[in-house]
Amino acid sequence: MCRWWSSENVAVVTGSNRGIGLEIARQLASHGLTVVLTARNVDAGLETVTSLRHQEGLKVDFHQLDVTDSSSIKEFGCWIKQTFGGLDVLVNNAGVNYNLGSDNSVEFAETVVSTNYHGTKNMIKAMIPLMRPSPQGARIVNVSSRLGRVYGRRNRLANVELRDQLSNLDSLTEELIDRTVSTFIDQTFTDYSISKLAVNAYTRLIAKELWTRQEGEKIYVNSFCPGWVKTAMTGFAGNMPPEDAADTGVWLSLILSEETVTENSLQRDVRLTSERFVAIL
Repeated sequence: MCRWWSSENVAVVTGSNRGIGLEIARQLASHGLTVVLTARNVDAGLETVTSLRHQEGLKVDFHQLDVTDSSSIKEFGCWIKQTFGGLDVLVNNAGVNYNLGSDNSVEFAETVVSTNYHGTKNMIKAMIPLMRPSPQGARIVNVSSRLGRVYGRRNRLANVELRDQLSNLDSLTEELIDRTVSTFIDQTFTDYSISKLAVNAYTRLIAKELWTRQEGEKIYVNSFCPGWVKTAMTGFAGNMPPEDAADTGVWLSLILSEETVTENSLQRDVRLTSERFVAIL
C-alpha cells in the first residue's frame, strides 16, 4: 500500500475500547496515524489507550463519546477541532445488538436503531465540516453487516417497491431511509438487520454527495461487513478473530484516492475470508 499519510493525519474510531473497533484503531496507529479512540465508558477507554501507548508505543488518544447523545457528539467535535484542528479518517464502529429472540423488546430495538443508524448518521453529519481537505481526500468507513443488504433474506423487506426505492440512488433519500426504519421498529426481531440496512443505504446516499466535490475536498465513504467475528456482540462465537476482521476497514481508510470504491458495489476477499463486502447493496 502506497503511504500518503503521516502522524499528522488523525483517525477517529468510535466504539473502539474493544473488539473490531479496538483492532481497527490499533492497526491504523501501527501504520503511523494519530488515532482517537472513543467509548461511552471513560474508564474502559482510558485503560485501553494506556495499554496501547505504554505497551505498544502507539500514538493514540481518547475522548468519551456517546453517539446516541447529540450533546456528546457536539462536545466531541469541539474537542477534535481544538486539539487537532480536524480529522482525516472517521470509522463508525459503535454499535449494539440486543436481539436475543424472546428477550428482545421495542425499547431494545429503539436503542439498536438509535446507536447503529442514527448514531452513525449523526456522527457523519457532525464530522464532515471538520474533515480536512487534501489531495487524497478524507475517508469515512462504516462498519456494517451483510444482514443489511437490501435483497438479503434477513431484513424482512417484503415490499418490492420499497426495496427498489432503497437500492436506486435516484429515488433514495434520507427521509425514505428514516421512514423505513420507523416502519420496522415494532418488529423487534429485525432491529439489527434493519439498522444496518439503513447504514448501507445512507452510506450510498452520502457517498454520492461527497464524492462529487471538487478535487482536494472529496470525502470517500464506504461500508463493509467484517464477517462473523469473535467479539462480545456475538458471544465470542464467531469464526474469525477481530485482528482479521479489522483489515478491510483499515484498507478502506488508507487506500489511494484513485483506488477507492465509492462508486461501485463489490465483494473483496481479504485474507481468505469471503464474508466481507464493500459498499454493500
